[in-house]
Amino acid sequence: MSHFSQIKTKLRNLSSLQLALSDAGIRWEAGPKDVRGYKGNTETAEVVIEQENGYDVGFKRNEQTGDYELIADLQYWEQPLSVQGFLNQVTQRYAYHTVLNESADKGFQVSEKVDNKDGSICLVLQRWGS
Repeated sequence: MSHFSQIKTKLRNLSSLQLALSDAGIRWEAGPKDVRGYKGNTETAEVVIEQENGYDVGFKRNEQTGDYELIADLQYWEQPLSVQGFLNQVTQRYAYHTVLNESADKGFQVSEKVDNKDGSICLVLQRWGS
């Protein structure tokens, strides 16, 4: 019996997810690679975060929704933040990179970026017309 928990997310772009993890200072490895769990159980994921305790955290693509779900044996969670805090941090950085990528595709450039004290990010985008 697997002890893995799968936590739904709205993360769909793998490169934005990887950039978000790097921004947060999280060391990750690209998959497909096994996420190690209880009693040697494994799940294959596209992104794997190895933990010192031998149990990993990963992001696995849900084929039905296209979202990358967080998978881990939560009993062995060994990250500095809680699961929700971890997902909040990754989701914020993911949104930042998604906005940058989408706006660049539409010809916008960042003219100003402000990191607010509350942790939010304010971006001012501009596009020059022809």
